[in-house]
Amino acid sequence: MAMSKAGHAPLLSSAFRIAASGLAVFIAIVLAIVFVVFRQTDGALTSEMLSSLSTDAALIAREDGVGGQDGVRRAIEMRTSVDPDRLYLLAAADGSKIAGNLDRMPPEIAGRKGGGVFSYSRPSQREGARNSRMADHQAVAVVTTLNDGALLLVGRDIEREKALIRRVRLLAFVVIGALAVAGLVGAYLVSRHVLARVEAVNQTARSIMAGDLGRRIPIEGSGDEIDALAGNLNSMLDRIEQLMSGLREVSDNIAHDLKTPLNRLRNRAEAALREQGSAEDCHVCLERTIEEADELIKTFNALLLIARLEAGALEGQTEEVDLRQVVGDVAELYEPVAEEAGLSLSFESPETMPHRVNRHLIGQSVANLIDNAIKYAVGHAGDRTGDHAARSATRIVVTVRQNGEMVEIAVSDDGPGISAADRARVLKRFVRLEQSRSRPGTGLGLSMVAAVARLHGGDVRLEDNNPGLSVVLRLPRTAGRLNG
Repeated sequence: MAMSKAGHAPLLSSAFRIAASGLAVFIAIVLAIVFVVFRQTDGALTSEMLSSLSTDAALIAREDGVGGQDGVRRAIEMRTSVDPDRLYLLAAADGSKIAGNLDRMPPEIAGRKGGGVFSYSRPSQREGARNSRMADHQAVAVVTTLNDGALLLVGRDIEREKALIRRVRLLAFVVIGALAVAGLVGAYLVSRHVLARVEAVNQTARSIMAGDLGRRIPIEGSGDEIDALAGNLNSMLDRIEQLMSGLREVSDNIAHDLKTPLNRLRNRAEAALREQGSAEDCHVCLERTIEEADELIKTFNALLLIARLEAGALEGQTEEVDLRQVVGDVAELYEPVAEEAGLSLSFESPETMPHRVNRHLIGQSVANLIDNAIKYAVGHAGDRTGDHAARSATRIVVTVRQNGEMVEIAVSDDGPGISAADRARVLKRFVRLEQSRSRPGTGLGLSMVAAVARLHGGDVRLEDNNPGLSVVLRLPRTAGRLNG
């Protein structure tokens, strides 16, 4: 139902309403402009005609000074014969007609200084001479008082100009109406296009909600804002799919890594109850049970710490420290462990490295990196493939160095290393490249280091050490997310 409604109701869409509202505003503005233009044009034509008529009236008035009323009549008759649209009236002071082609003084301009527009009747030209019919016309005229008190009206019929203006006005309204119709059709087509693209987003959303997490919003390639929105949504969907995939992988790994020690705990407790051994045997069993419980607690603590780091729960717990000293202390602590494993552990730092960080988190991250290097320094045939299987490390180098705007803490070894295809995956939770999972560990060490790096505004990179692996914790010199 939602699809049908969205696909067949473009007239109810917000895109159509917005376009129609813009069109209505545009039409209203055009109508206002047309009204003002016609009004100003009409006024300008009237003023121009009044000026011309005033000049003509002044010329006729001169005839009054030379030949009296007879001269005025002759001038009127001559002008009337030349242009029948010219209107003249010579009237006595009481308003009675003396000469001219008007029957009476129009009341609209009688006594009005400067003249103006008036209406009068004249035979209609359409009916012909035998069946003449009077029609109302409009004219403009000026009135002048002559020396003997007579009134002289000089005017001009403007019906043709008025008809032209009416035709132009009608044409303007037709054009505006056509624009309105074309605008509405365009708004309809635009709304259909927008709704089609929105419906593509809705269809993708429905498919994803139905379980097709690989479905993505189609992009037309026009580069408009809808394509930009679709691209951002697709990136978000990619990220969600990655998170869901990671969640499934984490769930599987949790089931594998926690189920085994829990079963061992239960079996050991059940065996102790069943065998009814000595107090010493029970003591040994309890010690092993506590060790297993400690490992489980360590796993859950690591998970909790990563969650708190990703949520930013430890923000503000920073201080100005010398990274060379912090990392050097951790390296010194692990030297006996490395020697016991048959490895040499060295620390290199050219100068003091003052930096504002969380001392505890940075120390724990470096400890995790060194512990991983020691733990996986010796290659086993079941743990790696290809050239990485048989090679074992002989040394581990811990380095603190400045690289542009970044401070880098690197833990490098010459052991079996990690293939390039697996380097991004090992930063996820519970990921262990050791297929047998016989070695101690939870697969959370590198995940915790990556979370610490993100909390400080940095990142973790796994690089080829030729031979071996170099894990680099990069921290920006400028303040990251943490603020003291």
